[in-house]
Amino acid sequence: MTHHRILIEGGTVVNADGSQQADVLVEGETIAAIGRGLRERLPTEAIDETIDATDRLVIPGAIDVHTHMELPFGGTFAKDTFETGTRAAAFGGTTTIVDFAVQSRGKSLREGLDAWHQKAQGNAVVDYGFHMIMSDVNDDTLSEMDQLVAEGVPDFKLFTAYPGVFYSDDAAVFRAMQRTDRNSGLIMMHAENGPAIDVVAAELVAQGMTDPYYHGVARHPIFEGEATNRVIRLAEAAGVPVYIVHLSARDALAEVRAARDRGTPAFAETCPQYLFLTLDDLGNGFEGAKYVCSPPLRPGDHQEDLWKGLIKDDLQVVSTDHCPFDYQGQKELGRGDFRKVPNGLPGVEDRVDLLHDGGVVGGRFSRERWVDVISAAPARLFGLAGRKGAVAVGHDADLVIYDPNAERTISAATHHMAVDYSCYEGRRVRGRSDVVLSRGRVVVRNGQFQGERGWGRFLPRDPADDARRA
Repeated sequence: MTHHRILIEGGTVVNADGSQQADVLVEGETIAAIGRGLRERLPTEAIDETIDATDRLVIPGAIDVHTHMELPFGGTFAKDTFETGTRAAAFGGTTTIVDFAVQSRGKSLREGLDAWHQKAQGNAVVDYGFHMIMSDVNDDTLSEMDQLVAEGVPDFKLFTAYPGVFYSDDAAVFRAMQRTDRNSGLIMMHAENGPAIDVVAAELVAQGMTDPYYHGVARHPIFEGEATNRVIRLAEAAGVPVYIVHLSARDALAEVRAARDRGTPAFAETCPQYLFLTLDDLGNGFEGAKYVCSPPLRPGDHQEDLWKGLIKDDLQVVSTDHCPFDYQGQKELGRGDFRKVPNGLPGVEDRVDLLHDGGVVGGRFSRERWVDVISAAPARLFGLAGRKGAVAVGHDADLVIYDPNAERTISAATHHMAVDYSCYEGRRVRGRSDVVLSRGRVVVRNGQFQGERGWGRFLPRDPADDARRA
């Protein structure tokens, strides 16, 4: 069988480690050649399709290592399925997601993982992997961790938040960390002091402060800073790396920075919502429910610190924590009590453009750094290096032909996420994915979906060497 050959001509190839004017030859599902004047070296009949990338960037497909498709939360489910969620991701230039499979209390890790395989298989339109949320740390689940690492699910998320649902105490966190010292897994931490937050939240509600705004007030930045320090110290005691998810506050960033300065392999991601939205967005009465997520949006003066964290590599990754709930009918469960608003925001489609606009166009960092935080660093940290995260010969042909000058307005009226509002409604951004390839197949072209349900494959991942580097 002859491979379909696509020649991407005349673009600027941008990788985390540099850029060059070059053509890219795709053969089947992989990148076969990169260089100038590739057309001259090939017989005409050897090229099945040409994509003109003049005045465009050719970047590796973006990787979102924090999504929640179909997540059960507070009596409802996140709106995006693996089909709608990965399709929206593709429109936004994201060609790989790593979603969180959930272990329900009292059940095995295996049951949770199997359930997520069923949700995704045959439905995803781009490639996907899984992390495992651990709700119960006990002898059985600790031994199950070894098997999951062997199957290509090497990361485990624990929570110091949400008492009664996902919360793990220090002993549980420490035991799971000790296990990863033996099986090379990676512990990912939601670091907020949940029990303390619950005390403040109950006091606010008792005083009649029930609007979504008080969700942001109750979850003090210091509670995130304290928990971040605590889980990093536990990781140091266990002698293992740790990855802090959705870091939102300068208090937490200071702890990560201090740990990295000590030589600790502490890693962290932030999310677009913490870079572009603020506590003020939670105001405006119940309308603020659209912006309820945990950790919450912070006062605006935290934003510049987070951007600095990205510039200095104290924050390595920007993920979305995509977890969409309709304002009508789902977010409304929290009318009269902010504690009952389903936590989560839609964002999987907007991350690449927001980061291009705020980072590159905004003059905060280079195109190369942009590619690093959206694609290359996620690949390094999560066991996808060598396959994803770079425009390189032999890599999967996950490629985005990106127009850095196109302007568009973000709106729920035009987005592809299965949710009835946008957090960034009316925001103008510069930069847009024109053509998106997943393993050599065009899945989006000029605003039209050309992929197919089920094209996305499960990606077994290796424990990441990068996270082992002190």
